[in-house]
Amino acid sequence: MKKKERMSMISALAANPMSGQKKRSLWERLWNERLLYLLLLPTIVFFIIFRVLPIINMRLAFFQFRARGNWPFAGLRYFKMIFKSPAFMQILGNTLVISCMKYILLFPCFVIFAIMLSELRFLRFRKYVQVISYLPHFLSWVVIAGIWISALSLNGGVNQITGFFGADAVDFMTDRGKIRWILMLCEGWRSLGWDSIIFFTAIITINPSLYEAAEIDGASRWNVIRYIVLPALVTPMITMFILNLGFFLNAGFDQVLNFSNAAVESTIDILDTYIYRIGIEGGQYSLATAVSLVKGVVGIFLVLGTHVVSKKLTGEGVW
Repeated sequence: MKKKERMSMISALAANPMSGQKKRSLWERLWNERLLYLLLLPTIVFFIIFRVLPIINMRLAFFQFRARGNWPFAGLRYFKMIFKSPAFMQILGNTLVISCMKYILLFPCFVIFAIMLSELRFLRFRKYVQVISYLPHFLSWVVIAGIWISALSLNGGVNQITGFFGADAVDFMTDRGKIRWILMLCEGWRSLGWDSIIFFTAIITINPSLYEAAEIDGASRWNVIRYIVLPALVTPMITMFILNLGFFLNAGFDQVLNFSNAAVESTIDILDTYIYRIGIEGGQYSLATAVSLVKGVVGIFLVLGTHVVSKKLTGEGVW
């Protein structure tokens, strides 16, 4: 073999080391990487049980559930029952109002908090603020509800402070006019630090040369935020807003369930608590599945519609 041919063969093997070896089968690759797949197994099992199987069994919305035997086909019976029910329309209204307060009114707060956090010049103080703002996200809604109910009860800390200035005590947790705002403030307190992470990350990845150019031109901090920071946040803001709309009809089952009581139940009763009540407690599985299917389809159309509108207006979308 000539020297030139040997060199070309060596170069080919260096460029593709597997070309000189027998191609491994799928099972061999799985066995060689078995530890990695073993670590991934719990996640796969979780998604199969709680994501894939529920989607497959969504067909229950079109059948009459029976514990034994075949399920008789019911067609659109349960969907007609849903939209003819006055209770469902009231619950749908509650869901839309609470979701609007959480996903639309709170959304600018996360962006503003990320900008304010990036403006802090003392790094140690910034880290303290980040840690304190992130901590509530890791608390369960049972713990959070206990804290807020204790603070807002008749003998709670809020009424003690207002009573010191001569104001009358108010039971916030049984006030229908205030309970939705309490849900929104509680959600903001819990999610402010966590939901602002992606915006803060986008800010700290801005090219430092842009700040240097703005400083040379004598730009104020407001101009820096307006012309450098905010344009860098447009894409993550659009992406997060569109993704949030996919969960628009969720409205926070855990939170509402823990904050609910007989006095305010009609005001904060949402689709998820309605599904829980008629499905888990009432045993009407087909009807509960139909409500869940309606909620999921509406969420898909909200994401797709918002994506299309965003593409046309700004040229940015989820994909």
